[in-house]
Amino acid sequence: MAFYPLQIAGLALGFLGMVGTLATTLLPQWRVSAFVGSNIIVFERLWEGLWMNCVRQAKVRLQCKFYSSLLALPPVLEAARALMCVAVALSLIALLLGICGMKHIRCTGSNERAKAYLLGTSGALFILTGIFVLIPVCWTANIIIRDFYDPAIHVGQKRELGAALFLGWASTAIVFIAGGLLCGFCCCNRKKPRHRYPAPGYCVPHAEKRRNVASTSYV
Repeated sequence: MAFYPLQIAGLALGFLGMVGTLATTLLPQWRVSAFVGSNIIVFERLWEGLWMNCVRQAKVRLQCKFYSSLLALPPVLEAARALMCVAVALSLIALLLGICGMKHIRCTGSNERAKAYLLGTSGALFILTGIFVLIPVCWTANIIIRDFYDPAIHVGQKRELGAALFLGWASTAIVFIAGGLLCGFCCCNRKKPRHRYPAPGYCVPHAEKRRNVASTSYV
């Protein structure tokens, strides 16, 4: 199977993107406290994530608490949770399909066309994973920026972009590249010319050979 390095690069990037997607889902640094006042002495730093919020006091003590009620969460947070969980599941399925479509894996035998289709499906799922990650990350970033410049919101309630959002953007770029490589391999494999040999035809005996056979039969 040609273009074997594309498979390795695509699956390696897909694995990194899956790890980044999982880390983005679990990290609490989606929204961090903003310090817009003139006081340079900071005793507490607030982190808000999809599953918990944390308070870090003077870079010494970190306390985290899971959200107590699922129904009391805002709709934006519930939607972000659902989309990120779906993204993690899709990235895992895409990685497993990509491994099954590898050249030296015998899940589908030696059928190169089936392996190419598996890798193409894996690439499409990786691209879909990037879309599912991009929606909640950009949605949350838009809300944070809008509230930050809203004069009606108190300074203590303003938040800034956390590290998890930047990790989510990086993971989105990685899974997009991985999906593009795997889909490109599938397209290149389908366009590769295949050698077809003509079927053996029926050989008609020559006329002289038929006469010799007929003469020997009469004798």
